[in-house]
Order: sequence, then structure tokens, then C-alpha cells
Amino acid sequence: QVQLVESGGGLVQAGGSLRLSCAASGRTFSSYAMGWFRQAPGKERALVARISWSDSVTAYADSVKGRFTISRDDVKKTVYLQINSLKPEDTAVYYCAAERRPFYFGSDYDYAYWGQGTQVTVSS
Repeated sequence: QVQLVESGGGLVQAGGSLRLSCAASGRTFSSYAMGWFRQAPGKERALVARISWSDSVTAYADSVKGRFTISRDDVKKTVYLQINSLKPEDTAVYYCAAERRPFYFGSDYDYAYWGQGTQVTVSS
């Protein structure tokens, strides 16, 4: 129903930058909130950034504020995560996810669709 494909991960040195992309297909992209999550080895998957379906209202985890920027291009059906000033603790598999409900904006997001993930490794 909804397919999400991430790209852009890789191995970078601390202080470097990456831009992750998530291409969506299968439904009206612009009507749904999107999120980026990450999962480090031995840790639970955690939300790092989300963007609303309209007005592109964004929110970030405290650990990435000021370094990560989420954005979306509804024409290209793609959501991006710009990551700057990378730290070794940013090493993780990064996943994009799509909210299940169209036009939802609130505090109880239901991310029902997930990509396969892209690995980000930061060397010190």
C-alpha cells in the first residue's frame, strides 16, 4: 500500500554531514505526516524528527536539535533528513516512517509504514 525507500547513508567522519532521502509511493504523499527514526545497536528505535502533512511543522528529539533538519518535497514524494556535525553517537540505522492517518496533526502519531533503513556510521 505504501512503500518507503531510504537512501543516503554511509560512513563519515565526526563533524561531517549527510543527507538522507526517503522516497514514497503508493498513496497521496502530501496528506501524511512523516518521521525519521534511528536504532543504534542494543537500543530501541527512537524518533529523531517528524514533519507534519501541511505547513511542514517540524519537531526534533533534544539530542539532535540544531544539527538535524527534516524537510519534504511533496512533488517528488520525498522526505529528507539533513544531518550536520555528526557525532559517533549518531551511528545507527535510520528509518523513515509514514503516519497511518491522512491529515492527522497531534501528539499521538501512528507510524504504520516503514522503510528498510539506511546505515549511518560515524567514525571518531
